[in-house]
Amino acid sequence: MSSSGLEIRWHGRGGQGAKTAALLLADVAFKTGAYVQGFPEYGPERMGAPITAFNRISQNEIRVHSNIYNPDLVVVVDETLLVAVDVTAGLSKDGAIIVNTPKSAEEIKPLLKGYEGKVFTVDGRKISVDALGKNFPNSPMLAAAVAVSKVMPKEQFITEMQASYAHKFAKKPEVIEGNMKALNMTFDALEPALKAAGLA
Repeated sequence: MSSSGLEIRWHGRGGQGAKTAALLLADVAFKTGAYVQGFPEYGPERMGAPITAFNRISQNEIRVHSNIYNPDLVVVVDETLLVAVDVTAGLSKDGAIIVNTPKSAEEIKPLLKGYEGKVFTVDGRKISVDALGKNFPNSPMLAAAVAVSKVMPKEQFITEMQASYAHKFAKKPEVIEGNMKALNMTFDALEPALKAAGLA
């Protein structure tokens, strides 16, 4: 972890919610008393175009305001980016990468340019379709980032997200319920891999 605390880089495509997930994580971490940054890398934000977003989360004041070049964690919201973008650039071998894919970590590793750190996969599409009836991968990938990084306890994260969704979707209780289900399903799906990696 850097002197700026936990640094996360998100890779997604426009419209998939990578930027939203980064901003939500910053919001939730802020509510736990941490210093936070959550910001996208500004470029032409077209639907489907590759986008990058970042988080810094620290118990100390954050004095850095640049993009993140050596993240502790990389979250890939769209697995097609593995061949289009160097998602492991600058990623520490002591860090981890999470990829939204139905494939196993072993199947994904050959696409990661020899990356030697921890690799986790989560089927964000299946989880969000099961929980919400639509493919909204940002909720599962947000939960995966928290589960792998241990930036806050699961219970605290779930409580804060419940409050956040309740505020955001006050008139749509089914959306709140679906998103909460997606978060919990993601923690359950990752548990065996986290145990195997000594992170549970």
